[in-house]
Amino acid sequence: MEKFEQLLSIAKRKSKFDQGSRWSDGSSTYLAEIVNEVNEVVEELPKKRLCYLEDELGDILWDYLNILCALEKEAGVNVQSVLNRACNKYEERVSGIESGKLWKDVKEKQKIALENEQRLHDGG
Repeated sequence: MEKFEQLLSIAKRKSKFDQGSRWSDGSSTYLAEIVNEVNEVVEELPKKRLCYLEDELGDILWDYLNILCALEKEAGVNVQSVLNRACNKYEERVSGIESGKLWKDVKEKQKIALENEQRLHDGG
């Protein structure tokens, strides 16, 4: 996790630079880039060149972290909250299938919980 934190810190530094840059259009720039990088991973897979594949996967991670940094400013997204939600969501799903539940059933339960959370947030 130390390297993840280091990369996130670098992305946050880059985010400050992006604010004064004309080339960046915030999260939409990185959303488009992540699509390009996923396509590069798909192209790299059959070539069986591990170092290139790992490099492209790193590019996806980089663009994802930059999306998070941009959305912190644009939409109030909290990076730690995103990480917490992902850990909780997938821990529940994996624990569910390990205990014999169906992935789709766990997902449906989570969907309902998320809808209820949003309803509370909206004041209803």
